[in-house]
Amino acid sequence: MSNEALSFIVFVGGMVLLMGIGIPMAFALVLTGAGMAWALEFWDTQLLAQNLVAGIDSFPLLAVPFFILAGELMNAGGISRRIIQMAQAWVGHIPGGLGFVAIGASVLMASMSGSALADTAALATILLPMMRRHGYPMATSAGLIASGGIIAPIIPPSMPFVIYGVTTNTSISALFLSGIVPGLVMGLGLLVAWKLQLRKMDLPPGTALPMRERLKATAQAFWALLMPLIIIGGMKTGVFTPTEAAVVAAFYALVISFVVHREMGLRDLHGVLVRASKTTAIVMFLCAGAQVASYMITLADLPGVLTGWLGGLIESPRLLMALMMLILVVIGTALDLTPTILIFAPVMLPIAVKAGIDPVYFGLMFVLNGAIGLITPPVGTVLNVVAGVGRLSMHQVIKGVNPFLLTYALILVLFTVFPELVIAPVKWMR
Repeated sequence: MSNEALSFIVFVGGMVLLMGIGIPMAFALVLTGAGMAWALEFWDTQLLAQNLVAGIDSFPLLAVPFFILAGELMNAGGISRRIIQMAQAWVGHIPGGLGFVAIGASVLMASMSGSALADTAALATILLPMMRRHGYPMATSAGLIASGGIIAPIIPPSMPFVIYGVTTNTSISALFLSGIVPGLVMGLGLLVAWKLQLRKMDLPPGTALPMRERLKATAQAFWALLMPLIIIGGMKTGVFTPTEAAVVAAFYALVISFVVHREMGLRDLHGVLVRASKTTAIVMFLCAGAQVASYMITLADLPGVLTGWLGGLIESPRLLMALMMLILVVIGTALDLTPTILIFAPVMLPIAVKAGIDPVYFGLMFVLNGAIGLITPPVGTVLNVVAGVGRLSMHQVIKGVNPFLLTYALILVLFTVFPELVIAPVKWMR
């Protein structure tokens, strides 16, 4: 057996074994990388340490902590709440209106934070109690909010796109642009799915607010609505890079929370910084561990090994893309989005590029598939957030998310069969 084949077995077997016995993902990545180094007869502790440092020594990766901080500031400073209140003022009075509020707020908040967990927590905290009071079926409501929360990794600014771009050396700006149309399509798909679900419910209409109150709610959300325009507009015009956009987003959220809304004080800021720091530490440690494994994957030429095994599929890009998406569906049920990107993107992207698949399109599809995995049991990180906030059983949330999961599966198939739906808008917006 060749060293390359042995390293592939060590990589796959090591990850499955270590995750199966409960080793934290970052440590599993480091240990797997060390095992591959031994299999390749390339053992060097200094090299392992250098790769750990190199995994986080990246200017584009600085966007991650600042986007995390921006999301925490939005929730603590009342920015997220004002967006929800604005959506409620306009559509909250129609039958099932709180569901439409959840979808609209999901799309708007996705254009600000880029974090599925932060957006889902904010939406669930505010909307689930309201839905419970108005007689909404809690399982379906929780499923809708969870499904809306995963739009955040797709619409820019997106932390998974930043991590994917850094890991695979793909343009982060192009990845951001690729997510706009698919994110809006996801929102539209949820609207249709929620409308179909309303046929099974008997929800009375609410009280319509006068136009004056609607305009007042919109005015209160003005500063929140300005945030995505500044971020996307600044990147599109070349005023700042995606990393600088993250700093602008965090600073903007800080100023609005302290000076404009005045809902935060120095004591609140301490808690926000602690929560953002903990999340950042987790993500960065994962990136450091992934760099060790990624270096060994490159050294062993695992993409080349897999390309040889795939044979004729390389000549059929759409069939290969469908196979990769199917593989990612299985992976997404077992891993969170960030580990999926860090472990499998460096392996799969070279194969996709060799088959003639656009790397930006592949990145969008990769992140979209991984985002859907956030609401897919048994792991389903976003499902756990909704269940915890809403004090619901996981069984209820899984049952409620199924109709929306089917909608996303159809959207995934649509983009797989017709890649031009993603590629054409990116070329036009560039």
